[in-house]
Amino acid sequence: MSKAHDAAALSRCLADAGYTREGVSAFLGPIAWDALARISPAPAKAICEREQAHPLSALVRAFWLGQPVEADALAAALTHAGATAAESLGLVATDGERATPLVTLRSVSVSTGAREHEFLVASDRDELCGVSPLPNHHVLGVGGSTRTLISLLPDSASRALDLGCGCGIVALQLSQLADEVIATDISERALWFTGLNAALNGIESIETRLGSLFDPVADERFDLIASNPPFVITPRSEEAAAYEYRDAGRTGDALMLEVVEGLSRHLTPGGQARMLGNWEGDVARMQSAAVGLSGFVIERERLDPARYAELWIRDGGTPVTSSEGESMLRAWLADFASRGTASIGLGWVVLQEGNGPIETEALAHAVDPRWLSEHFTAALAAQAALTRINDDSLAELHLVVSSDVVESRHARPGAAGPNVIELRQGGALQRTLTADTALSAFVGVCDGELAVGQIIHALAALLEVDAEALLAQLLPQIRSAIVSGFLHVEEPTA
Repeated sequence: MSKAHDAAALSRCLADAGYTREGVSAFLGPIAWDALARISPAPAKAICEREQAHPLSALVRAFWLGQPVEADALAAALTHAGATAAESLGLVATDGERATPLVTLRSVSVSTGAREHEFLVASDRDELCGVSPLPNHHVLGVGGSTRTLISLLPDSASRALDLGCGCGIVALQLSQLADEVIATDISERALWFTGLNAALNGIESIETRLGSLFDPVADERFDLIASNPPFVITPRSEEAAAYEYRDAGRTGDALMLEVVEGLSRHLTPGGQARMLGNWEGDVARMQSAAVGLSGFVIERERLDPARYAELWIRDGGTPVTSSEGESMLRAWLADFASRGTASIGLGWVVLQEGNGPIETEALAHAVDPRWLSEHFTAALAAQAALTRINDDSLAELHLVVSSDVVESRHARPGAAGPNVIELRQGGALQRTLTADTALSAFVGVCDGELAVGQIIHALAALLEVDAEALLAQLLPQIRSAIVSGFLHVEEPTA
C-alpha cells in the first residue's frame, strides 16, 4: 500500500479513537494535561495505568509519552488496520507482544490570527519520552517558538517557502494559507517527517527539497518566506553539542545575517518574510543585512553570554551544573569573548521586499499572539504607503484613532495637570506610547472629519505656538503612530 493510503488509514483510526487534542486533554484531565506542557509526564502516566481499559490509554502511552505498549492493546485502540499502518509508516516497531514507538505522534493546535488548525504531528521522541540529552540529529516537535512564528504569518500567499522546515508544522500551516508550499531542510530526517506529516493530514500541496538555506530554491521567488532557522549561536568546539535543528555550523550569528541578506533575492515584488532569530550585540546588525527590504526587527529579550549559554545547554537536556554542562558553558563564554560579544538579542524579523526603513524596537512585555498577523500585515502596508508620500501629502490625510486605544493620565498629588500622558493599545503589539499635550490632543480629535494639517493648525492656535514648528514636531510622531497602529487612515466612502 502507498504511504498516503497508510497515513489516511491511521488518521481515520486515531480520529475514531478520539485521539485529538480535545480528546486527550479530556481523558487526562486538567492537572495531567497542564503537567505535560511542563515536561512532567508522571501524572499522565498514572492516569493511563489506572485507565488501561480505555482506548486512549495505549495511544497516549505510545505516541504521546513514548512508552512501549502491548501490541494487542495498540491494535484494539487503532483496529488492526490502523496498527498495521502505523508499523508500515515507521511509527512503531512490533516485536512479538510488544509495540515500541519510534517517534511521537501528537495532535496540536496552532493559529495564525483568527485561523486555527489542528494537525497530527510526528517528530522524534523527546524529553517527555525520557530521551535526554537529545541526539544531534533530533527533529523537534511543536514548541513555543514555532507557535510564535506561526502567529506572525500573514493570512494568505500564493507561493510560500518554509526555510528549515524541521518536522513540517510551519509548512502544514502555510498549506492552509498558500496555494503552493516548498519546504527545505538540510536534514533528510526532517524532510521525512515533513512528508509524513503532510500525508497524515491529507495535504498534497507541500513539496520537500533537501539542501542548505536557499540552495534548493536558487533561482526562485516567493510571496512569503517563513523561517525558524537554526540560529542558535554555538561555539565551534568539541565541548558544545551541535544540534542540527538549532545550529547551522556557522560562527556567531553568521547564519542570521546570511538568511536576511538572501531574502531580497527570493521575494517577489512586495513579498514578505516572517522569521525568528538571535543576533549578537546591537540589533543594527540585522538592519545592515536587510538590503533591498523594509520592515521591523522586534527584540523580545536580551541576554548576557552566560544566561544565553545556560538557556541552550538546558535546551539540549544537559544540566548546567554537571561536569559536561560546565565544560559547555566555558566553551560558550570563550567563544563570545573571542568576538567581544557582551549581549545577545532574541526576537522577530518581519520584512518586505522593497527599499524602505527597517524599524527596530525592544518589546519585553507579553503580547497576545492573536493580533500579530493582522498587525504586521497592516504595519508593513502602512510603512510602505508612508514611504511614498511627503509631509505635504501626509498633512492632507484624514486619520481615525484605533478603537483599541485608550488614554491614561498620571499626576502627582496637587499638580495642576498631568505629569505623564500615556496612549495604550489593547490590540496590535499592546504598546504604550508616552505623549505630550500636543500629541494627546491631536490623537483625541482624530475622528476622520478633519485633515492632519487642519487639526495641527487649529491646535497651534489653541496652544499659542507656531504652526510650522508644531507641524515639524508632530508629523514624524504621526507617521510612527500610524505604522504602530495607534492611528489609521480613514478610507473614503464610495
